[in-house]
Amino acid sequence: MKRLLSVLAAAVIVLPSICASKARAVNFPLKKPIQSESAVLINLDSNMVIHEKNADAKQMPGPLVNIMTAVVCLENCADLDEKVTIDESIYEYLYNYEYPDDLRFAEIEDGDVLTMTDLLYAMMLTSSVEACETIAYKIGKGDTARFIDMMNAKAAELGLFDTHFTNATGLYDPNQYTTANDMTKLTLYALDVPMFETIATTYSYTPSIPNTEHHENPEEWIWTHSNVMMNSSSNDAYSGAKGIKTANLDMAGRNIITMASRDGNKYLAVLLKSPLKSADGETAFYHIVDAMSLFDWAFDNFSYQTILADTAEVGELPVELADGNDYVLAKPKEEFTRLWYNEIDISTISRDKVEWYKNSLQAPVAKGEPLGKVTLEYSGEEIGTVEIVAVSNVERSASKYNLYVAKMFRKSRWFNRALLISFLLCAIYVLVCIYAYVVFKSKSKPMKPIYAVPKVSDKDRRRRRPQDFEEK
Repeated sequence: MKRLLSVLAAAVIVLPSICASKARAVNFPLKKPIQSESAVLINLDSNMVIHEKNADAKQMPGPLVNIMTAVVCLENCADLDEKVTIDESIYEYLYNYEYPDDLRFAEIEDGDVLTMTDLLYAMMLTSSVEACETIAYKIGKGDTARFIDMMNAKAAELGLFDTHFTNATGLYDPNQYTTANDMTKLTLYALDVPMFETIATTYSYTPSIPNTEHHENPEEWIWTHSNVMMNSSSNDAYSGAKGIKTANLDMAGRNIITMASRDGNKYLAVLLKSPLKSADGETAFYHIVDAMSLFDWAFDNFSYQTILADTAEVGELPVELADGNDYVLAKPKEEFTRLWYNEIDISTISRDKVEWYKNSLQAPVAKGEPLGKVTLEYSGEEIGTVEIVAVSNVERSASKYNLYVAKMFRKSRWFNRALLISFLLCAIYVLVCIYAYVVFKSKSKPMKPIYAVPKVSDKDRRRRRPQDFEEK
């Protein structure tokens, strides 16, 4: 349970940065079709995907898996300079592997002593199965299955929901799969992991420990990158190309993930499942051809263009109580610049989708006040959103405002409450007046004569002396 919670927590932290960093693909049309079944081409400077092909189709990654193997190793190895003694028993089961042509060895012998850094270079440059299995065994604390679990946990953390790993080598397994989109996400993440890019883009590397016992000429024990585009003496050399990983499987074709830069622009190409042979049955390397074709197309046909100038008027909004015009014009808060295909006129980009924060405004309105946002679309695909603001100040009309206040006062809840209170007070006053009048009338009535002389009893009258009456 704790492990699940930690994975979910990490996903909350990591996913927003990954998902937000990758702009939606506009999928511009290629001039020349590619042979690879799945592809993604992304500009690394703007994180804008400019072409996709079956990017969510599940494919076998082959040794592209080594990218995840490297990430898990780099993030879980406390000391990359730690020396490891190679134990052949960890990977000797591969000697009877069903598809021997898929195996890649780096001439690492049983008993050789190498650092973890050495093993990472051997794996990323040559797809060395000795290095892969040794890394998995070491980081998995003697259990490669535990390391595979770590790989899948990391995949879940990064949101690679169409990816599943079953081994650290990338060798054939029908239950091991990924997509071009997932491999793009993984690679973008890996490029930010310390040491990864340095290792994955190095053309040649000599192990730091000679191991002369098994290697008579250690100076000749050099590992070179399997990406021939980096080899300046190769017919397939491509200026500006770097790493990152190639992968071949008899059962799944050829894959490649590589970068190239030119004139300040940098692209990452992910190509999966290109054919192993041509239509004539000849061995083919379409993944290399496709990568170079995509890079040429991108470098030759894309440039940064102003899609929406900060002076462009994108709409108007009604303004009440205005002194003069009863509306305000809206423009972008800032200029919107985007990598764009040179052959497509930017006027074809729609900016009709405007969302206002309010349906109308009330003067005064200040210049630069946020009014809403405009969404830019091309062929129904969103390419960006820009906030729009007021072009100028709109002053308030005093006469219109006074009339408005007078009208609104009669409709205000305070006015209605005042009327109700006044009515209640008047009613109370009337009732008090009526009550006072009734009481006053009752006190002002004349007494009857019978009540004017005090009543004297017969007994008192007999007791009185005659002289009392005479005195009176």
